[in-house]
Amino acid sequence: MKRNQTQKLTLALRWRIIYILIQCTWAIPQTFVGFLLFLKYRNQPHTFYYGCIRTHWNRLDGISLGLFIFTANDSTPNHLKRIAKSQSQQKSEKMAVHEYGHTYQSLLLGPLYLPLVGLISFSWARLPRYQRMRKDYSVPYSFCWTEQWANYLGEKILKQPSLK
Repeated sequence: MKRNQTQKLTLALRWRIIYILIQCTWAIPQTFVGFLLFLKYRNQPHTFYYGCIRTHWNRLDGISLGLFIFTANDSTPNHLKRIAKSQSQQKSEKMAVHEYGHTYQSLLLGPLYLPLVGLISFSWARLPRYQRMRKDYSVPYSFCWTEQWANYLGEKILKQPSLK
């Protein structure tokens, strides 16, 4: 039984090393941009999250750039004003699962990630036209194919719920 656990841990460690190597080679464009954003928010809390580096920033949104994910900081006063603390933590964790799904898109697409997923995802999240559409017609955030795919990957890999 102990040997089986050791084998699982060894396999998990190997996969994390491979994950990091791929993000730093094949997916270098988005990892480099993520590193620059990481430097900009270097004073924010950071954690390791299943092989990537998670920054808990003072924004309510999230972003994934190669080896780096950025999610809302549960203890930010302006974040806590908007929603109850328990809901805030739950939403932040679901956001992390979603953003982690984007890191796997980065692994798969490499240098094509930014034009194929990043641009579409950024537009879907931030353009007023799409924000209005989601609000007026109750369209879920996961309606966009890039977001639905990120949710699927994050949930499948981490076995945790993602944003809907």
